[in-house]
Amino acid sequence: MTEKTAESEVNWDELRPQLIKMGLELGPLIIFFIANARADIFVATAWFMGAMVVSLVLTWAILKKIAIMPLVTGAVVLVFGGLTLWLQDDTFIKMKPTITNSLFGAVLLGGLLFGHSLLKYVFGDVYKLRPEGWSKLTLNWGIFFFVLAILNEVVWRGSNAYFPNDPKAATDLWVAFKVWATMPLTVIFSISQVSLLSKYAPADEPKHVPPIVVES
Repeated sequence: MTEKTAESEVNWDELRPQLIKMGLELGPLIIFFIANARADIFVATAWFMGAMVVSLVLTWAILKKIAIMPLVTGAVVLVFGGLTLWLQDDTFIKMKPTITNSLFGAVLLGGLLFGHSLLKYVFGDVYKLRPEGWSKLTLNWGIFFFVLAILNEVVWRGSNAYFPNDPKAATDLWVAFKVWATMPLTVIFSISQVSLLSKYAPADEPKHVPPIVVES
């Protein structure tokens, strides 16, 4: 009698790069949180920018490729982080997640309007789905990115309104949300897509680790 063990159900060839990628993308956020706690948002932004560059370099060195989304996120971090430091106005770095998530959401949903499931071009080498599956996965991620954009706006503007005379407390609340809420929400959402991957995969397709897209 043969039974598949729990270990055999884990595709480590897929899981290992996902874990490395997630760790490299989460690293700058942790540095951002620590720098803000020990100093202020402007010092944290400078460290964040440097950590993003290091993260992209390490991603290329270890995985030999960089996905388009981390590249776009890194570029936006450098632009909005630079504006934050130059103008000494933290509004730019606080709006950065709104801009990047809205951009990703608009691109994915806009692609669907023109009949293109753009996530297939990003993950098609790993996941084999029927066209309907790619459409639904792209739709779900597009909507989720817009949800993250709205949440970011609510939290950073709401924290400013709640602490009108204490900008440090308002910033600390937003940073905590960015680091400790956005990532768990993204992981939970990614796991929720497993059933979709299974439903629209070919019958002989093995189980896959769900894609996790981290917006730093």
